[in-house]
Amino acid sequence: MPTVLITGATSGLGRHIAFELVRSGYVVLAHGRDRGRTDRLVAELRAEGGEAHGFVADLASLARVRRLAEEVAAAHPRLDVLVNNAGVGAGPRGAGREVSADGQELRLAVNYLAPVALTRALLPTLRASAPSRVVNVGSAGQEPLDFDDPELIRGYSGVSAYCRSKFALAAHTFALAEELAGSGVSVNVLHPATYMDTAMVREAGVSPWSTVADGAAGVLALVTQESGTGRYFDGTSPARAHTEAYDRDVRKRLEATTDQLLGS
Repeated sequence: MPTVLITGATSGLGRHIAFELVRSGYVVLAHGRDRGRTDRLVAELRAEGGEAHGFVADLASLARVRRLAEEVAAAHPRLDVLVNNAGVGAGPRGAGREVSADGQELRLAVNYLAPVALTRALLPTLRASAPSRVVNVGSAGQEPLDFDDPELIRGYSGVSAYCRSKFALAAHTFALAEELAGSGVSVNVLHPATYMDTAMVREAGVSPWSTVADGAAGVLALVTQESGTGRYFDGTSPARAHTEAYDRDVRKRLEATTDQLLGS
């Protein structure tokens, strides 16, 4: 049975995907931030007749992200798919700038630095399990980073912070796919659906346009089907990310900034 790790599995899109995959025979490793909610989800998944295991970590802490990777790799030396789904939305309108446990701008930390750190830490396991897949849940909302102010200290906007984190995730996806070419590990990124009915969207004061089931289709396709590598999808359709996400100079600057922020 293939094994999949889903971050942010206790609600919204991640929860829907977890149930679809456990019903399809996947061993589901469900990540959540809250122990109680994670344990309840695992019990519900097992009630479907499948195998599920819970992992708890606050992705706003890089130390906890790296510990999560260690715990997963130790318990499950085979990992077929990593779905980097967990994220923080733009926040309520007019809300101020927030920081992570490490003092970094929160949206960049959770939506970008955490999946990068988690993926890097799990790469030995993913390589050993090849052919394997990394599916990054991005967004059509993308805004290039200001490398002179990557943590948006000046002129903070929750929407800009969110869009910059998702731009960075897309650009990183393309760079990592090139780095892993020939390894058997594919890396893709997608915009699942626009304004899904999630807590993240409702918190922003937006009326949902689509359901999590709508968004799940694209994620499930990338999890279960051969889709190439280094690609961006809008739902199930191949699409193009922001033009600058394909710029090699931009990606080099992003890598240097990322390494600095990760302390690597």
